[in-house]
Amino acid sequence: MPNIVTPRLRYASTATRPSWGDLPQGIRQLIARHLGGAVDVGPSAGSGFTSGFAAVAQGASGTQFIKAVNGEMNDVIANCYRREALINRALPPEVPAPRLQWIEEQDNWVVLGFDAVDGGRMPAEPWQPNELDAALNAYAATAEALATPSPQMLELGLKPVDAEGDFTGWRDVQAGSVKPEILPGWVPLRLTPQLTELESQWRKATAGNAVLHHDLRQDNVLIDTTDAAWICDWNWPCIGASWSDLVLLLATALADGHDASTLFAAHPTTRGVAHEQLDAALAALSGFFLVSGAQPPADWSPHLRQHQTWCGEVTLRWLADRRGWSL
Repeated sequence: MPNIVTPRLRYASTATRPSWGDLPQGIRQLIARHLGGAVDVGPSAGSGFTSGFAAVAQGASGTQFIKAVNGEMNDVIANCYRREALINRALPPEVPAPRLQWIEEQDNWVVLGFDAVDGGRMPAEPWQPNELDAALNAYAATAEALATPSPQMLELGLKPVDAEGDFTGWRDVQAGSVKPEILPGWVPLRLTPQLTELESQWRKATAGNAVLHHDLRQDNVLIDTTDAAWICDWNWPCIGASWSDLVLLLATALADGHDASTLFAAHPTTRGVAHEQLDAALAALSGFFLVSGAQPPADWSPHLRQHQTWCGEVTLRWLADRRGWSL
């Protein structure tokens, strides 16, 4: 098991969310209408890095997972919810994702109701082999279903993975536009030239035509009562090589002692993927996360920078292990 310096977050308690009682009466009544009357609401979801309401609610007409956010106070998250609703409805039925039942806007709030995953819970920390296998199997089914975007998906204007900008963390350090002293002291700055070269190859390495989840991490997976996995929070899909969704997920598994490279090579999405392609993706992600994690604290999410730094470390340590580098 690698020696990870950055403390690992408890991903079941990273979010700061309003409770049911904090919601305006009109929004509680809206949710109750969709659930058939009086509502029994479970505890707020502890995972995630946003401030929206999120909890399982039960009423006479069934049980749903409810998301709600005040768009006047948090327009970014409100737009993410609207986008998630469009994406969710366009997902092929083979994708193991909780399905949206409704979306409604009222008094500047955006409210969504999803099918509740039966007994849904985050995978245990550290990753247990059976739950990791379930997540990898769920992603294999997802990748197969999304290998070619449907016309409905394409109508939503999904962009290539690199359309929103480049991963330039290591190149910025090399060029001096990011001061190396902001990075954690354990970061091997002597390896910056090699990391810069690998990072420069990431666009070509991860190019593809599949639909990606683009945020596949442990706290976006739920395990149900049959021990099957579901992939949640479809906010950021884009187009690229389907295997690239595995990189961050397996880096978190590496931190728990799993053989990430062997698991990667065995996955159906990675046939024909060269070693240099995975290494380029790891370099790009590690630079992005480490530089992001070194930025000032995010007032909307007190745990975000630690999460980013930890992700940067686990991706870099996986790359170092593959390259025989000493950190």
